[in-house]
Formats: sequence, C-alpha cells, structure tokens
Amino acid sequence: MFERISRGYHLARSSWGVLLQDKHLLWFPFVSGLLMLLVIASFAIPIATLVDPQQFQQQTENNDGKPPVWVYPVAFAFYFCSYFVIIFCNSALVGCALIRFNGGEPSVRDGFRIAFARLPQIFTWALVSATVGMALKALEGANEKVGIWVSRILGAAWSIMTYFVVPVLVVEKVGPIEAVSRSVAILRKSWGEAAVGNLGLGLFMFLLFIPVILLFVGAGLAFNAGIAPVGIALVVAGVVAFLLHAAVSTALNTILLAALYKYAADQQVAPGFDRQAFEGAFSRSPA
Repeated sequence: MFERISRGYHLARSSWGVLLQDKHLLWFPFVSGLLMLLVIASFAIPIATLVDPQQFQQQTENNDGKPPVWVYPVAFAFYFCSYFVIIFCNSALVGCALIRFNGGEPSVRDGFRIAFARLPQIFTWALVSATVGMALKALEGANEKVGIWVSRILGAAWSIMTYFVVPVLVVEKVGPIEAVSRSVAILRKSWGEAAVGNLGLGLFMFLLFIPVILLFVGAGLAFNAGIAPVGIALVVAGVVAFLLHAAVSTALNTILLAALYKYAADQQVAPGFDRQAFEGAFSRSPA
C-alpha cells in the first residue's frame, strides 16, 4: 500500500513538473472561477431582487415543503451554466496538456481554441450533466434518509463512469452517449487504480496547503496579540494563497487526468511522467 501511495505521489509530482513548465495553465482555473462568480451573481441578484422570502416560504409550506414550480427550471438553468463553464475550461486545460504531451508548446489561446472547437460536445455534455445532477438532487429530496445515501452512491458511480469523458470529448469529438461509453471502455480495457494517483495528488496538495493554514493561524495569533494590521495582512495573504491553492489543485487534477487518459487510451507515457509509476498505478484486468 505504501508503495502504491509513493507511486501516486510521484504522479502528482510529475503533474507539478508539467505545471511549472507551463504556468500559464493556471489561467484556466482562474477564468473558470471568475465565470462561476458571474453565473452565481446572474442568478442570485435577480432572485434576491424579485423574490419575497416570506412569500416564498409561505408557498413552500402550502406545497408540503416543496418549493414553487418555477424553482426547478431555474435550478436546471443554474446547473447547466455551472457545468458548461467548468467543462469548457477543463476542456481547454486538457487540450493544452495534450499539446505539451505531444511535444508542442501550448498557449492559453490554443486551449480556448480547442474548447471553442468542441462547443457542440461541451454544450450537450453540460445538458446531460445538469440533467443527472437535477435527478440526483430530486432523488436526495424524495427521502431524507435513504435518498441521500442512494444519491451519493449513484453520484459516485456516475463520477467513475464519466472519469475520462472530458479528454474523450476533446480528443475524439464524440457525443455525450458515446463519450460515456468510451470512458467506461477505457476503464475496462486498462482499469488502473487511478485513485492511487488521486490519493497521491491529495497528499501533495495537503502538503502545499500547510502554509495556507499557517497564514490563518498567524492571523489569529496577531489579532489575539492586538496587532490588527499584521492580522489583516496575514488574512489577505491567506485568502490569496487559498485561491492560488485552489487553482493549482484544479490544474494538477486536470493535467493528471490528461496523462492518465493518454496512457490508458494509447498506452503512451506522457513526457515528464515515469513509466514505472504508470505501470504501478494501472493494473491490467484479466479479461
């Protein structure tokens, strides 16, 4: 087990090496975060302006605890916009990572060009993802006890089945149904313990998060000591470090996903990654 974790950590460090080589890949998580803020604001502001909280609560109580009908299409629209932004930016990042793995010099423009070229696939996959998300949410609300667990189990199964969907959309330009089928086929063909790589990446990101924790701890100590300016400065630094950590985490996860896809689909080890680490993380199924 320790050897597998070590190999997973090595995969994480290899992803880190790719990110250091192409630091501009961090633009995609930042753009995704900014667009998500715009999506949230575009829904939250009109709702806060037009909806009376007391009237909303009264309508919910009169409907046996269920929200008014208009909530469902609005929620679906929010799900769709959120998924579209995330899938679009992840597709751009995967495209850049694959350009690097194929010996090219990726730019931010290359990533967005690839994502725009896959707009039909991204649009349809966002629709599918929003539909599944709404269905799981409805299942969760159907029964407070059983529904939550069933929703989580189905959600986990869906995440595993669709693990390689984004790189499949980027490389193979297929529709959502075929993308899921290809994702499952890749997992069956070369089922590896990709969770080992993710576990190693989780450990790697935890180590990188320690300085963020120390900044907030230092801020708390500064406020307790009555040194407010230092505390404020440390809080600001902590928030910036937290956002940077989130962007790095997203970028590394996507780079690792692209490298795993390249190995699982083509049996090619991405430059900067060690073949032994992949062969340790992936074990052939006996089929």
